[in-house]
This record gives sequence, structure tokens and C-alpha cells, in this order.
Amino acid sequence: MNEASLTALFSILVALIFLSAFFSSSETGMMSLNRYRLKHLAKTGHKGARRANNLLKRTDQLIGVILIGNNFVNILASSIATVIAIRIWGDAGIAIATILLTIVILVFAEVTPKTLAALFPEKIAFPASHILGPLLKILYPIVWSANLFTSMILKLIGVSANDVANDHLSREELRTLVNEAGALIPSKHKDMLVSILDLEKVTVNDIMVPRNEVAGIDLEDDMDGILRQLRSSQHTRLPVFKGDINDIKGMLHLRNTSKLLMQEDITKDMILQLCREPYFIPESTPLNTQLINFQKAKRRIGIVVDEYGDVLGIATLEDILEEIVGEFTTDYAATSPDVIPQGDGTFIVDGTAAVRTINKILGWKLPTDGPKTLNGLITETLESIPETNVCLTVNGHRVEVLQIKDNVVKAAIVHPKLRRKKRNFIS
Repeated sequence: MNEASLTALFSILVALIFLSAFFSSSETGMMSLNRYRLKHLAKTGHKGARRANNLLKRTDQLIGVILIGNNFVNILASSIATVIAIRIWGDAGIAIATILLTIVILVFAEVTPKTLAALFPEKIAFPASHILGPLLKILYPIVWSANLFTSMILKLIGVSANDVANDHLSREELRTLVNEAGALIPSKHKDMLVSILDLEKVTVNDIMVPRNEVAGIDLEDDMDGILRQLRSSQHTRLPVFKGDINDIKGMLHLRNTSKLLMQEDITKDMILQLCREPYFIPESTPLNTQLINFQKAKRRIGIVVDEYGDVLGIATLEDILEEIVGEFTTDYAATSPDVIPQGDGTFIVDGTAAVRTINKILGWKLPTDGPKTLNGLITETLESIPETNVCLTVNGHRVEVLQIKDNVVKAAIVHPKLRRKKRNFIS
């Protein structure tokens, strides 16, 4: 009878250790679940994910039922182990039971199951939700009471149980999430997603075509010159102005001029009738906002103006899209007239070239938070307008002023970033 009793107690003790392992692994598995993947699986109809997601909506109740169950089985296991040890070793069995049970619970009911749950949270949490859900309903009064006392204690130390962290990601956290996706997201798609996140940091002024490079129709030109421009223009939309680009009369879509060019007596008034009202954009508008504004206004091109209403340049929908997907040309570096590679590894760069364009073409990291052009960058670094050809260093790049005209740097030779040679010390 005594041996049968010990066998039964051993069986109960083993069962309790398994239950302790279940509760320990359930807690780690539930807390280790990727909340965004969990929500995705739940939306796609995964039953285990739905159960786990419902349990995690009230984390305090979930932790409560797990800890109640875990503490109950651990205390009960400790009591049974003590009884078994006393029957076998007498009074010395208490110390023996404490040491042995601590080792057994630590290895088999804590470290091992929690490690497995941390490595495979879904395989542990989803099946466990079958038991934890009904168990929470059964033990709800006890869980509610425990949480009530817990909330009271938290309030005494100035913490509210309702002050839970939300699951929303900040822009920088989302950027990290995209970059850490590994092979799950193709590299090109990663670049596009990160570029979308960066649209807010870039303004229209950063990507516009400056006014001195804008091709347009000047109504003060003779009619023959205007017609030649209409027939040979590489652009589909041209601003129409009178004398100065600040006096813009409208935007002309060359598609609308096809029938007009077939006529013999074409006048400037006829061209004006085909023009659409110009669409103006403040220079400081973030690209994400302007992308939406283009969509609302059903426009593809806008005139960029400063705070005084003076025209600074033009910005197009294509310019914004290129910030997301990259240049549409196959080899932008080879076709750009602003950056000309030299045989010695240097580059002759136009002074009016945008710093962002130079960075894109050459993969450099010249500062973009200040002046927008190379000329402005050189002037800001020198803190004066260079009167002669000078040499300076900008963000690790050696820059040699090549040509100055009308107080503007027209061209400069830019060297690749200087790299410090590693010294090998031989002991």
C-alpha cells in the first residue's frame, strides 16, 4: 500500500512538472509572438492566431491566469515532493526535496520550455491557446480579483494599468523593420519603401528643375522660333511666359498643339487659348504632401515659387516618383550633363548641379540640409564668394574650383572621398 501510494505521488509530481512546463512555455510563447504577423494571420483566418490575438488583447488577464496556474502547480509539486522525500529519507528529506525539486523545475519546467517557446513561439502559443482560453473563463473571478489588487498596488506607486504601450510603429521603427526583413523583401522593394518614408524629409525645392534650366515658350520671341520650339521640344509640357518666367501665362501640353501646327496662320493668341492655368507650389512643401496635392489637383507639373511669389523652378510628378523608384533612365550617371567623369577618377561637376543629384549619380553623401547646389555648398564652406580658383574640402571630398563667372562657380573638379590608409604595426 505504501509503495502504491509513493508511485501515485510520483505520478502526480511528474504531471505537475509537465503542467509547470506548459504554463512557463505558454507565457514566453505568448509574449514572444510577433504582434504584426499575429494580426496578419488572424485577418487571414488562422484560428490559432485569432485565439492568441484575443488573449493578448487583455495581457493582464492572460498573465494572471498563467501565473495563477503556474504558481499553483509549483506549490503543489513542492508539497508532494516534500511528502515523498520525508517518507523516503525522513526529516532530512525536506532539504533533499528542496534541492532536487529546484533543479528539476529549473531545467525541465523553466529554462528548457521557455527556450523552446522563445525559439518557436507560434508552435507553442497557438496550441496553448486551446487550453488558456477556457481556463481563463473558469478562473476569471480569481484572475479579476488578483488584477484588482494589482491595479491598486500600481496606483499607490503612481502607475496606471491603462498606460499600456501601443503597437504603433514610428517612422524610424518602420524603417528598421523594413531593413531587417532580410530576403523576405527584395532589395529594390526595400529601397522603394524606405524612399517613401523619406518623402517627408525632402521638399519640392530639393527636387525641382531650377529656373535657369527650365525650357519654356517666351511670347516675346518671334513666331518662327516658337514654332520650331514646339516641333522640336523634348518635353510634353512647357510653361508659357512673356519676357520673364515670373510672368507665366499658363502651361501648354504639346499634345494639344498637334492640330494647331497643321494650320498655316498660327498666332500667339491661339497658343494662349490652348494653355491651362499654371499650378503653383510653395518651395517648402514636403514631397509626400505634394504627391497628394498633385493627385487632388489632377496635375503632373507645377511652378515652384518662394515666399515672395517669384518663380524658382518647376517640379513634376515624375521627379517625385523618381525619389521613390529611382531614375527612369538606365544609366543616369552616363547621361547626366552635370557630372562628367575624368580618366583620373575625378569628376567635373557643373556649379548649378543639385547636391542631391550629385549624391544620386556618384553614391556620395554630400550634405543636403543646407545649400541645394554645388555652387552654394562651396560658397557656404568658404563663407565668401571665391574670386579665384581655390581648393577646399567638403565632407571629405577635395573640391577644386575650375571656373568662376558673374560671382558664381560655373564648374569644379570634385575628387572621391579621401580614405585614411590603415597603418600596419609590426611588433
